[in-house]
Amino acid sequence: MEFNSLDIRYQEFKKGIRGYAVEEVRAYLGQLADYVTQLQEKNQELEKRIAELEEELARHRQSEEELKRAVVAAERIARDVRQQANREAELIVKEAQALKEQTLREAVEHVKKMQRDVEMLRRQRDLFREQFRAMLEGYLKSLEQSGD
Repeated sequence: MEFNSLDIRYQEFKKGIRGYAVEEVRAYLGQLADYVTQLQEKNQELEKRIAELEEELARHRQSEEELKRAVVAAERIARDVRQQANREAELIVKEAQALKEQTLREAVEHVKKMQRDVEMLRRQRDLFREQFRAMLEGYLKSLEQSGD
């Protein structure tokens, strides 16, 4: 059975020989109705907050997916750059032995830089995940505490 404040406030009772004091019952029902109203308002606020958090979670999930795509693209670019550097190195070897050593060092440094960049992106991704997870757990704890 569901109750709302109007049902409680205007509930009628049969009168008996040794019944309760009507004014006292009315006052108590009025207080109870006010309390139910407050609970219903609080429930609506919490439902609204849950909806907001679900929207925020969806946005964060979308951001995470975009980050994953960016990391995959960065890895693909790094692989392509390595392949291009190797092709360029082979052409340089054919053109001149003297230029080979210098070009090879530049290509290796470029690949190492790209690997460092990819590693940095991975660390940033991992940090983001941890922070995101911690934030969500904080929200969850907050929701659980506010529900108690």
